[in-house]
Order: sequence, then structure tokens, then C-alpha cells
Amino acid sequence: MAAYEFTVTVRTQYLEEQSEPDSSHYVFAYAITIQNTGQVAAQLISRHWVITDANNHVEEVRGLGVIGHQPLLQPGEKFEYTSGTSMATPQGSMLGEYFCVAEDGEQFEARIPEFILSLPRTLH
Repeated sequence: MAAYEFTVTVRTQYLEEQSEPDSSHYVFAYAITIQNTGQVAAQLISRHWVITDANNHVEEVRGLGVIGHQPLLQPGEKFEYTSGTSMATPQGSMLGEYFCVAEDGEQFEARIPEFILSLPRTLH
């Protein structure tokens, strides 16, 4: 087991009530679970997202923490949050990484695996 490791899992949801397909505005929520699967307590400091829509329009987002928090996770601890994004197409994808610092000063990245944002029933 790695000394420094956060494992990230994602669940997505299309928010029909906030979307306006006629205006090419599609809103998605994503629920993130971050678990410290390493052996050393560590803090999530910042995030970097790459959001790509079906037209290959890429938007990069960087910022401190997640939803106003910079959680410090002991080994085995989890932090969960929900956020969202909008795009001009009914499908797209997101991926990225969290930049973390362990309590012994070691810096590492926690990869956020690519996940798909898609309307339910987009196949007609």
C-alpha cells in the first residue's frame, strides 16, 4: 500500500430542472468521495479539473480546496461533497487531480479518473 494515496470515486446526475436544452445549456451534478487509502494523514489543498464537452470544447478549472473546504483526512477517513457543472452539449467528460500535502510535508497528487456526463436516454 502506498504511503500517500487518496482514492476518488464519482457518481453523476443530470439536472433536468436546471437545464435548458433549447438554449444548449445542460447541467450536471457530481458526487465525489475522497478516501485516504494511504498510510499518512494528508490534506487536500487544491483541485484541477478538465471539462470537455461533445464539441471538444475544453474548460480547465483550478482552485483551492473543494466547496470551501481543505479536508484533512486520516488514513481510512472519507470526505464527500457534491458539486456541478454546465456545458453546451448533452454529453461530456471530466477528469483531473487533487493536490495534497501529507502531515510529514510530502506533496502528492490524487488522480480523479475520467467520468462521463450524459443525459439519461440519449439514444433514441
